[in-house]
Amino acid sequence: MNNPLSDFDRNVQNLQARIDALRSATGTTDEPDESKAVSDALEQLATRTTQLQNRRYANLTTWERVQVARHPERPHTLDYIDLILSDWIELHGDRRFADDPAMVCGLARLGERSVAVVGQQKGRDTKKRIMRNYGMPHPEGYRKALRIMELAGRFGLPILAFVDTPGAFPGIASEERGIAEAIAVNLREMSVLAVPILAIVIGEGGSGGALGIGVADRLLMLENAWYCVISPEGCASILWRTPEMAPAAAEALKLTAPQLEELGLVDEIIPEPVAGAHTDWKSTAAALGARIEAHLDELSSLLSNELIQRRIERFNRIGEWREGSH
Repeated sequence: MNNPLSDFDRNVQNLQARIDALRSATGTTDEPDESKAVSDALEQLATRTTQLQNRRYANLTTWERVQVARHPERPHTLDYIDLILSDWIELHGDRRFADDPAMVCGLARLGERSVAVVGQQKGRDTKKRIMRNYGMPHPEGYRKALRIMELAGRFGLPILAFVDTPGAFPGIASEERGIAEAIAVNLREMSVLAVPILAIVIGEGGSGGALGIGVADRLLMLENAWYCVISPEGCASILWRTPEMAPAAAEALKLTAPQLEELGLVDEIIPEPVAGAHTDWKSTAAALGARIEAHLDELSSLLSNELIQRRIERFNRIGEWREGSH
């Protein structure tokens, strides 16, 4: 399916590369006045390019936001771990079947605070994407995540869950090993863990694959992330029998961060750089890290029974219908 936003980004990148090349070339001329005139013209062109980019990204359609969330250069879970946390120790295996590279889990430090971390991980190149199964965990991935979360519960560690998956892996082997049961158990056990849980949708939040690590006290979303019971393509295939209707499905599903915040499903939206998180990993991570700390400070002040009760009440309110509401 053609993506006009990718074409726009490619044209902007090409233009910026030419501007940089011309900037370098202007320094070689022996005519100062001519060099200054060219330099001024290039600055005006660069400013105009930035203005066009800002205008374009200020008016994204829902489908275009989905494409930004899927950008191949967008930072993934391990990138945020590297940029936000320290003393990362990855833990492997579900102690039942195998280790699942699509789900990364471990212990780390956020400032002076020890935390447990779980999150889906996509690959950066073809080899890594295959190894990580494109960020789609098997049952053992969810069981590994639960093992680490239960460990966090025993030692009183807050849990950070980085959500970034198109969905749990739907293959035959995954079904044979009980993917639905593994996700269901996670939902049940996460609802009563007596430690703060913070879920952050950093890219795609698809179906039960996302919810399997998404039962939390607070849900944060990056500005261009999406979170929904089904992908736009999956919805289009069911309703219209063709994935070509995915843009229309995306609009109907109300899956963007602003739409979900309006529905009361998201607690906070983390702003991204104008053209998306992939254009500036460090500033995105800095903004995210600051808000994670702030939310954990608030949640850590609550008693265990109060934390659990609030979490249960939070999910009970989802989908609540009131007379006279639209």
